[in-house]
Amino acid sequence: MENHNQTSVTEFILLGLTDDPVLQVPLFALFLLVYSLTLISNIGIMVLIKLSPRLHNPMYFLLSNLSFVDLCYSSNITPNMLVNFLSEKKLITFLGCAVQMFLFAGLGSTEALLLAVMAYDRYAAICKPLLYHVIMTENRYTSLAALAYILGFLNSLVHTSCTFRLSFCDSNNIAHFFCDVPPLLKLSCSDTSLNEIVLFTVAGCVEVGSLLVIIVSYVHIVSAILRIRSSEGRRRAFSTCSSHFVVVTLFYGTIIFMYLRPRSSYSLDQDKVVSVFYTAAIPLLNPLIYSLRNQEVKAALKEVLGRSCVPL
Repeated sequence: MENHNQTSVTEFILLGLTDDPVLQVPLFALFLLVYSLTLISNIGIMVLIKLSPRLHNPMYFLLSNLSFVDLCYSSNITPNMLVNFLSEKKLITFLGCAVQMFLFAGLGSTEALLLAVMAYDRYAAICKPLLYHVIMTENRYTSLAALAYILGFLNSLVHTSCTFRLSFCDSNNIAHFFCDVPPLLKLSCSDTSLNEIVLFTVAGCVEVGSLLVIIVSYVHIVSAILRIRSSEGRRRAFSTCSSHFVVVTLFYGTIIFMYLRPRSSYSLDQDKVVSVFYTAAIPLLNPLIYSLRNQEVKAALKEVLGRSCVPL
């Protein structure tokens, strides 16, 4: 057993959400609809921000990046899942599995860091309104966004390299619908204690560190809003960060539940259901939350549609 290593496995079998053949076609139709709406909504947000001058500011630059990450995040998982719903052999190559995990972890970490940068942006806008354009210069917010990508994929590189150094010698059946760290740790016949420490420590630094930035920002934001005397002023200030707060709650609620737990508490069947939420539902919900709850986005959409309807 000790002599086996990961090179003895050339492909994995993704067991998917269910092995019930009756559910395969309905699930395919459902996730195809969700993925199509995800593409439309996220691409729509990016195009709208590009076309509307009123949205050319740090907040919407960061939102455009969030939509790009959500688009890639969903596209990394869902197309392969759709194919597997209709396939008898739900295979993924060893390299394909490693790439999928690398992209998944990198994009997820980047999203967490972008949400922290967006919280800092809202803090600057509400708590330091007169200095906002001095604090959030173009160079600063583009650098912070670039840093989120760099740190996110460095974090992913650590997890992916540690995971695929393990031995997979008992089975190549992954009890999941994509290549994620917890099911691969369960599949490995190596000692995974170091991996669990790395997962908890490195992921904790990224996710908890980002969450702390968000919490501190919102403590200052709420304190500043409560000091506003007029109810209308408080309402308008709160409306500028309410969409971000909802997105943060959805994202971190699922991430903390999934990853910041000891291995003994994992239930793969339960985790698959939660994974569906953050791989399929959240990338769809994020642009909807920002568009349906944001008056600036609605106004920009009306302007863009109005210009497109003007006869030449």
